[in-house]
Amino acid sequence: MMLKQLKCATALGIIGSLLIAGHAGADEEHKQVWRLFIADHTKPVVRAIDLESGKELGKFDIKGYAGLTASASGETVFAVQSDADQVNVIKTGISLSDHGDHRDLEISDTALLDEKFEGKRPVHAVMHDDSVVLFFDREGKGHELSEQDILKGKTQAKIIDATAPHHGVIVPFGNQYLASVPNLEAETKPDALPPRLGLRVLESDGTQTGNVATCTALHGEAFSASLAAFGCEEGVLIASPSKDKKAELKMLTYGADLPKGKVSTLIGSKAMQFFLGNYGEDKIALIDPESDTPYRLVDLPTRRVDFALDPARLKNAYVLTEDGQLHLINILDGTITRSAKVTEPYSKDGHWRDPRPRLAVAGDHIAITDPRHSLVRLINIESFKEDRTIPVADQPFSIVAVGGSGAEH
Repeated sequence: MMLKQLKCATALGIIGSLLIAGHAGADEEHKQVWRLFIADHTKPVVRAIDLESGKELGKFDIKGYAGLTASASGETVFAVQSDADQVNVIKTGISLSDHGDHRDLEISDTALLDEKFEGKRPVHAVMHDDSVVLFFDREGKGHELSEQDILKGKTQAKIIDATAPHHGVIVPFGNQYLASVPNLEAETKPDALPPRLGLRVLESDGTQTGNVATCTALHGEAFSASLAAFGCEEGVLIASPSKDKKAELKMLTYGADLPKGKVSTLIGSKAMQFFLGNYGEDKIALIDPESDTPYRLVDLPTRRVDFALDPARLKNAYVLTEDGQLHLINILDGTITRSAKVTEPYSKDGHWRDPRPRLAVAGDHIAITDPRHSLVRLINIESFKEDRTIPVADQPFSIVAVGGSGAEH
């Protein structure tokens, strides 16, 4: 699979890796800071932890169990509480700004913002540049906000209608939106949401342009450079900008050569134009939209628990499997190059939301929550061994890492 290096792509504020600045002036201190944000499995709490010291920087009481998503800039983390009908926003206290030959790093206290967003069953928080779109399943609407406005206390949202309640998503795409489409003719159980049948393109005023693109059971979305991708039963649907910057949709069908399976979770590379996705439970897919054979599958020894890309080490992907093994995958040739035992086995059997480890890349470490032992394990990327652990009360579960390096004036 030929992955095309992007000449102009940058990775400012990327979760888990902000690339090291070129240099700092004589009167400036070059510093690297990483913070972990960890949600508990059952308790309504999010903790902020300094990676270097292991010190807890903040404990934020929210309303319910939360899934965490960091913004594109890394200045905020969104705590999406589906069962509690609420989204909270945490200021990370880390801000990086580009100055050509170096980056400036500003460090401040982390804090739970007063502003919160309420609606019926929020599930997705989609980030792209300064735009944040919160989708509320049982309203069938997306709420678009500016991250910088939120930080200034401005919380007026633009409402984008997705026609009807469903487990959906709305993705900002230039001056347009990509919105999932529910199948309102499908039979559903009482109080159940209809399935997804496709994706449509909306103009900024909410009017549809073009036809609905088929994408059965749409689930999973990600950006890579100028492309957006969505997981479907038929393949991965790619949205790319045309010459007039309008969205063009193309399906990368799985094809007869691939085994039965589908992509339902996606991660997009920020420095190479490709996507990493799951494929069934015991494979991952390397997806190159520009290739004649866009899919390369990597067989895993056991079922996948979680996976992540390393935006600083562009060839690296990490996969944790249920036997407690962490695997380093070379995304250029699709091979597992290293494996190490990092946790006890965590079976995939049982409820999909049972407490299992989650991964986040933080500089030179992979941070892995271990809810059974109330720990975050820090795996050194170079040695692929555990450097140390950070005790975290109760059952640490969902995790994001925010940070990077820059000149601190």
